[in-house]
Order: sequence, then structure tokens, then C-alpha cells
Amino acid sequence: MESKATLLQERTKQFALRIIKLYRALPKTGEAQVIGRQMLRSGTSVAANYRAACRSRSDNEFYSKISIVVEEADETQFWMELLVEAGIISSERLSNLMNEGEEILKIMSSSRRTCKQKLNSQNTNQKSPNQKIENQQIIKSTNKYYGKHS
Repeated sequence: MESKATLLQERTKQFALRIIKLYRALPKTGEAQVIGRQMLRSGTSVAANYRAACRSRSDNEFYSKISIVVEEADETQFWMELLVEAGIISSERLSNLMNEGEEILKIMSSSRRTCKQKLNSQNTNQKSPNQKIENQQIIKSTNKYYGKHS
């Protein structure tokens, strides 16, 4: 059975291939090509950066790379919305691809959120006794300054 990461790598690659096909099908007008190139760049970047995230050497590196995936997926959604709202392509023609893009964005955002929680948990648990004492001293001095008693 394939891992979730492998399945998502394939899913994002298929998304990128669909973006390429959409770009090829766009009208050859200047505005369609400019917006299309932006969409092509960000849409294919989703797959490439997710693949890189899967090869991360640390949780911090994964968080950084998955954040790029989220940004690129969101940007791709923007360009597709612009194509529809500018009347360059019909919403009916793009609805399936836009839905897939939205699902990928939600999955990646959720993954980023989970990773952030994990990193925050690790950081909280890794405070040295000296850091805890320093934090307590800061709190006491702050309380004294504001007239609170501990």
C-alpha cells in the first residue's frame, strides 16, 4: 500500500499536468498568456515543492517547504479565479480543476498547521531549566513593576 505522501505526490503531479493542459488551451491573447504563465508557474510549483517537502531533513525544513506549497496553491487558485472573472475561460470549464486546487490547498494547509503545532510542542518541551527560571524571574519582575504580588 502506498503512503499518504506518495499518493499526494502523485495527486499534485496530476494537478500540475492538468494546469499545463489548461495553459495550452488558453486563448493566445496577451492577457490570457500573461495570467496563464503565472498560473503555470505556481501550479507546477505545487507539485515540485511538495516533492521537496517530502524529502525534508527536519521538521523545520518541512514546515518551510510546506509553507511554500500552501502559498503556491493559493496563488494558483487566484490565477484561475482571475481567468474566470476576466471572462477568459468559463467557470464551468475550470470548476473541476479549481475544486481539486482547493482540496490540495486545504490538505497542505492542514499539514502545515499540524507541523506548526508539533514544532511549538517541541519548543515548549525543550526549554532548559535555566530558561524556565529566567521566565519566572521575568514574570516576578513584571508583576513587581505593575504592583502585583506573586
